[in-house]
Amino acid sequence: MSAEESDSVWGQKGATFSDKSAREEFGLTQEEIIEAIKAGKLQYRHNNMYGNPYFKLIRSEVESLVDEKYGKDYLNRKKTKKELAQINSELKKLKGQIVSLEKRKAELMAAFE
Repeated sequence: MSAEESDSVWGQKGATFSDKSAREEFGLTQEEIIEAIKAGKLQYRHNNMYGNPYFKLIRSEVESLVDEKYGKDYLNRKKTKKELAQINSELKKLKGQIVSLEKRKAELMAAFE
């Protein structure tokens, strides 16, 4: 990677991601991504990992495309849903830990009697 490229958006950590990540994170289809590339709305680079080709996209451009296509609130709703799912997952995990701790507590209390 050249010094010039490391200063550009292509070299910044988190500024780019794969087309697969864009599809998962923003709910885009491969066709929508290719259409936007052809329309000049998305810059891309061809990359491959372990022989599997993918497009490297600029995150801010994908976010702008999603805003344009689905509205400004779409990303906020998507982020909120993701955070809510993470919280629910953590609560479920903690409830399981509470149940096992209560069971162990009952066993220990029974040992005192």
